[in-house]
Amino acid sequence: MSEHRKSHLFYQTRHRRPVLDQARGVYMWDVEGKRYLDGSSGAMVCNIGHSNPRVLEAMRRQMEKSTFGYRLHFETEAAEQLAAKTAELAPDGMERAFFTSGGSEAVESAIKLARQYAVARGDSMRWKVISRFPSYHGATLGALAVTGYSPMTVPFEAMMRPMPKIPAPRAYLDGLDPEDIATGRHYAAMLEQKILEEGPETILAFLVEPIGGASTGALVPPAGYMQAVREICDRYGVLLIHDEVMSGGGRTGKFFAAEHWNVAPDILVVSKGFAAGYAPLGAMAARDEIVDAVLDAGGFIHGYTYAGNPLACAAGLAVIEEIESEDLMANATRMGNLLKQRLEGLKQRFDFVGDVRGVGLLLAFELVSDRVTMKPLQRELMAYDRLVEMAYQRGLIIYSRRTRGGYDGDHFMVCPPVIATETHVEEIMENLTAALEEFSALVSVERRIA
Repeated sequence: MSEHRKSHLFYQTRHRRPVLDQARGVYMWDVEGKRYLDGSSGAMVCNIGHSNPRVLEAMRRQMEKSTFGYRLHFETEAAEQLAAKTAELAPDGMERAFFTSGGSEAVESAIKLARQYAVARGDSMRWKVISRFPSYHGATLGALAVTGYSPMTVPFEAMMRPMPKIPAPRAYLDGLDPEDIATGRHYAAMLEQKILEEGPETILAFLVEPIGGASTGALVPPAGYMQAVREICDRYGVLLIHDEVMSGGGRTGKFFAAEHWNVAPDILVVSKGFAAGYAPLGAMAARDEIVDAVLDAGGFIHGYTYAGNPLACAAGLAVIEEIESEDLMANATRMGNLLKQRLEGLKQRFDFVGDVRGVGLLLAFELVSDRVTMKPLQRELMAYDRLVEMAYQRGLIIYSRRTRGGYDGDHFMVCPPVIATETHVEEIMENLTAALEEFSALVSVERRIA
């Protein structure tokens, strides 16, 4: 077993997993033959499932031509075609793309492009990027500076310049109606207040996930929020950056989640489902005037060795073609509605299931000790870890984080690939319900002891 196998690979913890043998569609198998349903698409990455033959064939064709072409030496057809497709999918006016190897790099690129744009315009006083708490925007020091997730940021604060934060619009915790436009404007007003508090002349950008990722568990903004945020940014000359690293790529039923509110940013970033795990790839798209101002001022002072790698770009283009040709965004909507309905049903069965949220197949549920107060379960229960393990032993992979900024609360992402069928939804629910039954018995015992 993995626990006893010597490894020279440096993992994040001492916890070990079985060795992966193969993966196809929504399933994965370890070397001992056990099958797992990938109920979280890895880390919400493998949107179109594993080992898609058309994507693999596109990658093989590119490998026969070239696997690397440094961007300072050559332009490549794969990168040019993917850039054109990215511009087609992005909001009007966002005609320029820059490629990276992942989401952290894409966020870093967006922040640096925004800063260089301000400098190019003679607006060098603007350097602060406001983000939200909780939030997660990446693991590099620059991306961590705009991240609001204490266990990940606190150890490194002495090494970086933390940026201003405002509360994420968690209406369900504050007892507010998420369908009321007044609720959205209430949370958006916190952005305006922070801009005024910090000094509008110093604010460069506001960075926001249109639908929350792992830090907030598929948090959907209340009505009116996204529109109000756009208005506030325009009022103070602040760039709006959408972090679609997790929500982009068709998972929510739209290629970019912000399309649900018809709100366009100035810069957006995408990764994860953009190449769906077939190759390391992320992207930043920006408005023409931003890119042109930076290029005219001497060029974009930024870059990565694998930016625009032709093999990764060929994979990304093939993934998008698969999403479109197979109408997978529509399937994400259909299966997402079904799965969300089934997850809502868990609230009738388990009194500690306090909230279910998300759009399409970007879904999560949160555990609480009291639905009225939304008080979290005791930290010592380690629910976010235990339930994941109980599901894993049953062959179901789900993803978890601590809801309340990293130290308390427990939510679980249930985000299978967008190729999922009703049969897969039923299998997810069967194993998840069994895991929750086991967890319920554990909670009952520990409550009696307490």
